[in-house]
Amino acid sequence: MNNKKLSSHLLVVLAIIALLGTFGCQSFTGEATIESTPTAMELGDYGGYKVINRYPHDPGCYTQGLIYRDGYFYESCGLYGESSLRKVEPESGEVLQETKLEDQYFAEGLMELNGLLYLLTWKEGTAFIYGLQSFEPVGQFSYSTEGWGLTSDGTALILSDGSNKLFWFDPASGFSHKETLVTWQDVPIQYLNELEYVNGDIYANIYLSDQIAIIDPETGVVKTMLDMRGLRPEENLVDKGEVLNGIAYDKENNRLFVTGKLWKWLYEIELFPISQPEMSTATPLPTATPPLPVDLRP
Repeated sequence: MNNKKLSSHLLVVLAIIALLGTFGCQSFTGEATIESTPTAMELGDYGGYKVINRYPHDPGCYTQGLIYRDGYFYESCGLYGESSLRKVEPESGEVLQETKLEDQYFAEGLMELNGLLYLLTWKEGTAFIYGLQSFEPVGQFSYSTEGWGLTSDGTALILSDGSNKLFWFDPASGFSHKETLVTWQDVPIQYLNELEYVNGDIYANIYLSDQIAIIDPETGVVKTMLDMRGLRPEENLVDKGEVLNGIAYDKENNRLFVTGKLWKWLYEIELFPISQPEMSTATPLPTATPPLPVDLRP
């Protein structure tokens, strides 16, 4: 066989090997994609949870707002005469810094934006602003709705008032410039409470339930309803007000935390898709806002 024929045959063999290698890589890549761990965006209509870790939580804190910043939890505790803003060390649950609100204020949702902490009040229509490091008051503004939950998309403050509405506020002026109606399967979802902005979605506790709604902020449509049943501690089952409330997200490490009102634990959880569970939020919720637990206590 001459050199030209040998070269031709060699080129054909090399081409076949290259093609086989390409198809093999494509097949492997496809399998890896199929078997990858689902992300929050792939949860579907319903989601469940798995507890990854748990941290001590002050059972005397009636949790209203919760955020995670630079290795610490910042939390607002409610109830008249007991409301406060706190900085908490996660591993020990120790309160490292705290400022009390005057007795006429009921602390609600909490958010940090550009080095400032914004704290809502329930019926008082006042948002207090504190320095993140100092906890010193640096301002306040008024709003016309009730204050329940608070988060931010990085520009605006987003407030819930216990209805199915979300309100966008300018953090400098306190003016509301946008409202979004939240629906689940074409039904308005009432009792939107504590909020957290996670990877472009808004996570919202639904008051007096074991559910968290994952909401598209542009449309208000609930993309995924999380079934969190089984997480509530046994000692908190007697009082219906001691429910799941408080969502925090560690953006740097992609960790999600939840807790509840007067719970002794704060949980790090991982989400995964589930089939349709039997839950109250699959059907319309009542439209009347229930009394807050403070009114039910002896």
